[in-house]
Amino acid sequence: MSDHRQYAPATLRNRDFILDVLREVLPAKGEILEIASGSGEHVVHFAKSLPSLDFQPSDPDPDALQSVAAWVKATRVTNVRPPIVLDASQSPWPIASADGIICINMVHISPWDTTIGLIKGAAATLSPGAPFYLYGPYKRKAFETAPSNQAFDLSLRNRNPACGLRDLEAVAAIAQSVGFSIQVVTEMPANNLSVVFRRM
Repeated sequence: MSDHRQYAPATLRNRDFILDVLREVLPAKGEILEIASGSGEHVVHFAKSLPSLDFQPSDPDPDALQSVAAWVKATRVTNVRPPIVLDASQSPWPIASADGIICINMVHISPWDTTIGLIKGAAATLSPGAPFYLYGPYKRKAFETAPSNQAFDLSLRNRNPACGLRDLEAVAAIAQSVGFSIQVVTEMPANNLSVVFRRM
């Protein structure tokens, strides 16, 4: 799953747009679990901007965990906990509960089974009303896929046939089958989407 670090620069350019959505959907206080934290640059940015929340970064990649810890140390944020090893596809997760979950740019660069594990794990971790936030590019049946996303999808599948842009309707169907609400979608720069589910 460490491949997601290749795509970090584009996402970092969008982090303030992501933050705008997170301000609207995350609770005022509580613990927010980040899945697939990657370098850690996102979580420290969000933590600095949302000081009333505690953030728990996670990643299955040891190099990513070291990077997260380095960013936390360098920025001196006090509301980011030490990163933990968490593979979204493996159950149970090493965290019992959270007040929100965010996952940025993981779904399209990991196998479908990982997305299923992510959704089921989120359902087991969140309490009713808590938000589950996904960010990244998706295909949607009622919308034409942008040429840049088509090219990106092809490059991902050429690199690894198990990866690629997912149909949002398929992701939503799994989410609703395990107790999440209908998704709320916000269009983001560079043909990405913010997708928010809430635990029912």
